[in-house]
Amino acid sequence: MTVETISSRRMRALEMNAEYFGISALQLMESAGRAVAEEIGSRTEGERCLVVCGCGRNGGDGFVAARHLASLGFDVVVTLVGSEEAIRDPSTRRNWEALRRIAEIPKAVVRDSSLLSMPRDVDVIVDALLGIGIKGDVRPPLLQAIRAINEMDGFKVAVDIPSGINPDTGEVMGEAVRADLTVTFHRPKTGLPNAKEYTGEVVVKGIGLPPPIERYVGPGDVYLVTKERVPESHKGDFGRLLIVGGSETYSGAPALAALAALRTGVDLTFIAAPERTAYEIASLAPDLITIKLRGDSLNPRNVPVIRSWLGRVDAVVMGPGLGLRKETTQAVTDILSEIEGRDLPVLLDADGLKAFAELKRTFNISKLVLTPHAGELMLLTGRKAPKELSERASQVRDKAKEVKATILLKGPVDVISDGLEVKYNFTGNPGMTVGGTGDTLSGIIGAFLAQGFGA
Repeated sequence: MTVETISSRRMRALEMNAEYFGISALQLMESAGRAVAEEIGSRTEGERCLVVCGCGRNGGDGFVAARHLASLGFDVVVTLVGSEEAIRDPSTRRNWEALRRIAEIPKAVVRDSSLLSMPRDVDVIVDALLGIGIKGDVRPPLLQAIRAINEMDGFKVAVDIPSGINPDTGEVMGEAVRADLTVTFHRPKTGLPNAKEYTGEVVVKGIGLPPPIERYVGPGDVYLVTKERVPESHKGDFGRLLIVGGSETYSGAPALAALAALRTGVDLTFIAAPERTAYEIASLAPDLITIKLRGDSLNPRNVPVIRSWLGRVDAVVMGPGLGLRKETTQAVTDILSEIEGRDLPVLLDADGLKAFAELKRTFNISKLVLTPHAGELMLLTGRKAPKELSERASQVRDKAKEVKATILLKGPVDVISDGLEVKYNFTGNPGMTVGGTGDTLSGIIGAFLAQGFGA
């Protein structure tokens, strides 16, 4: 039986979403620390226990574990490796302050590796130095603390992951704790199976994250598609997006999509639109770059121009304001055929989506995103969207699997599926019925696709 794992970023996103839905980081930390203590308590009792903590959230789990171990009758000693001032996480700080007030639990603060001294006459050592937030090789004084733990004879228990192990790859980041037991939370981290000589026995403990939390979209999902901007960044590092849209009637739709993409962080947007419409769009904002197409609407004669731009961009949004002329539908087909086989994500919305629905075929596109409302979903499926949310989810998932796409069904509750997973977004409101919100959404998703994030 294959055990489902979770990456460090997804776990962090899940914690952020849990907080958004009312389960605080403090609650999760309490559950994690108690789970560690109870697991140790189920294996032994009344022994001398050393809890070695870092200054981050993993250390916070350790502070909680120390408190619960003391309540179970263990003779507990705590060593904080680092300065008290370095504890920046509010939940970790709160649990450290609580521990400080318990005079019966001896505590030592080690700021410098030269001052590192930990009791050796212990039966259990709890490693709460570094968790899933590890970045780069382990440095002093944490490095010396890991070495000291490894030299001890007691039973070693790692909190969530042995300190020094990359949670996603299992790679040793310089040096790592060799644990006899790893108590990991919610799900095993992706790298654990690759680090068996360091993890020892792995036990998975729940920390109060109910299954619905994994299906709800929240701030954590935004975190997953946020790219760090380093000082050495150059124009283009954060993507170039091509938007194919606009017609005589609808000049604002592609402009809204492009402006939303720029606000989301893409470096450059190019709008391919009929010539007269393109001039109107260019007058709206100086950072809207337009590609002027012959004719009053997108037509097959424009395809060679679009083709020449496909190698210069990182993603394509097609549909905002296109119109529904027969020649436009043919042009959409031709452009999708040109994209086939390229590593180029595509989002289809509005009229582009309607044209796609008429084709009744699939395309070999690396990442395809469709953003229908209920009426457009009916064009795709041939059936009215069910009112029951779970039935909607099944319909969206089945269609996404069939057309090899990610579908975001817009509505009072958005339903999102890649054909495997289903997620729900409850953040909508009736004010979003105003025209242009769908175009804005297309630009936002297009920006994330152009930056290299998965569909």
